[in-house]
Amino acid sequence: MINKTKDVPFTFVSKKIIKAMNEFLNPSEKLELIRQKIQLEQESMARLKEEIRKVIVGQERMVNRLLIALLADGHVLLEGVPGLAKTLAIKTLSEAINVSFSRIQFTPDLLPADLTGTLIYSQKEEDFQVKKGPIFANFILADEINRAPAKVQSALLEAMQEKQVTLGDETYELPKPFLVLATQNPIEQEGTYPLPEAQVDRFMLKVILDYPTKEEERKIIRSVIRKEGLEKVKPVINAKDIERFRELVREVYLDEKIEQYIVDLVVATRQPEAFQLDHLQTLISFGCSPRAGINLALAAKANAFLQGRGFVIPEDVRTLAEDVMQHRIGLTYEAEAENKTAKDIVLEIVNKVQVP
Repeated sequence: MINKTKDVPFTFVSKKIIKAMNEFLNPSEKLELIRQKIQLEQESMARLKEEIRKVIVGQERMVNRLLIALLADGHVLLEGVPGLAKTLAIKTLSEAINVSFSRIQFTPDLLPADLTGTLIYSQKEEDFQVKKGPIFANFILADEINRAPAKVQSALLEAMQEKQVTLGDETYELPKPFLVLATQNPIEQEGTYPLPEAQVDRFMLKVILDYPTKEEERKIIRSVIRKEGLEKVKPVINAKDIERFRELVREVYLDEKIEQYIVDLVVATRQPEAFQLDHLQTLISFGCSPRAGINLALAAKANAFLQGRGFVIPEDVRTLAEDVMQHRIGLTYEAEAENKTAKDIVLEIVNKVQVP
């Protein structure tokens, strides 16, 4: 049998030709085609990771989740105590990609117009002119997002979901790719505002960070106090590369059994009794929204892409279930009284629901 995917280099094959080829391939050949296309992009991803590691020591899980969100076109909420390189990691990622970047420091006196922009009357033109805000950039770092009141946080809702901003009577498209990377400090309660559920649900991933290991801490101290300081990060990919990666992520194969597994995990947060988890009924006030299933499937595909695979395996789903689902579950007073966290509940569900 002739190998239909071997003779022509993929870098020179147009989308139309690939689409025509796909019509004549059987399922196993399609998987092999996707795998080979993904393998060709692994060098670019390796260069991106290498640039990030020049500055970020350890925190492999955080870097992995940032890359998954980038590949799956989602937003990330990083939560952790000060000094865990949350802001530095996001800034480093933006520097390693040749795209525009805006850092917005959220404070209690911030106004919605400080994010989105506003209409300013020009006496010379005798008309209102649009002054776009810092949100009109590819990467947005929303630093300490829980320090701004609800009216400011709500200004992000349209941008995060529809990738557009409305100023006056006009709607303006945001640049592509558009990614919101937010940080919040879980310790301080004074001067902070809980994020609205509608906004929290728009974050694909919520990553709770932990302290570095002893060895990582020693490397951090060495890298910071040396004479030349932190290494300079240079851009190694651009916006077109990201769009190409995202198209490949969409092509990653997701089997129906794994699709059903994702649905079962999400439904178990709403109907735990259906999965012999009756005791969770008194701990969960509301379960995950449909966005949880969508984002879990996309994140699993992105993880498979990072691993160089053309198909999703159950471990991709299990690995990311915590970060995708924990911020979409509401806890009751009983859960707080028992010191149960959303993470505990998600892990219990993951361990209970049957793996395909």
